[in-house]
Amino acid sequence: VVLLHLKVTASGLPKLRAFLGLSDVSISEDIPVEGDISMPPTSSSQDDGFSTLDEPVKDTVLRDLKAVGNKFVHVLYPKKSKALLRDWDLWGPLLLCVTLALLLQGGSVDSKDDGGPQFAEVFVIIWFGSLIITLNSKLLGGTISFFQSLCVLGYCIMPLTVAMVVCRIVLLGGSGTVSFVVRLVVVCASFGWSTFASTAFLADSQPQNRKALVVYPVFLFYFVIGWMILTFAPAQ
Repeated sequence: VVLLHLKVTASGLPKLRAFLGLSDVSISEDIPVEGDISMPPTSSSQDDGFSTLDEPVKDTVLRDLKAVGNKFVHVLYPKKSKALLRDWDLWGPLLLCVTLALLLQGGSVDSKDDGGPQFAEVFVIIWFGSLIITLNSKLLGGTISFFQSLCVLGYCIMPLTVAMVVCRIVLLGGSGTVSFVVRLVVVCASFGWSTFASTAFLADSQPQNRKALVVYPVFLFYFVIGWMILTFAPAQ
């Protein structure tokens, strides 16, 4: 091992050049070592529409709430719009799932006194059912993505959540025959609307000869949720 100690000075520079084989290469004595690195100019008009780094938190929250509200409108008025699928999110489904689980908590069919497990049961049924339907849709050759399907199924629970609110209000006046008939009509209407709204978004993403195989699990999924709402009775 040979250690070369060359002091790179004005006198040692020729020796270093000879050792590296750069004797024929001319090197300027005045090599600039200072300066600024400038980035190539970019079009600010393209980045302004997508960048939210300088956006206030209030504007971000309001924009997200507006997006969630628009998806609720698409569920109430189903139409061939790609907005619910393109800008998917799971905030709305999470809110609806938690609200429905809280409203169903405390029923007479719950165990013990406070009905604590009811919240976990509803939460697991909704999300596990959504996962099964989504996997079924993908295995049948659906073109919709995994999270898009979860988004649609979750947002379409809204009519059933509204039905649960109405049923809780009706049960305040008693649980007689009239109350049951009113709740039956409300739950059936919300069940039909949830099924219709979800299939309006999911059916078009499936092969023509397999649409029935996709719609049937969706029907069972919302039927189970509707049955839980209809059979709910407040604890005495």
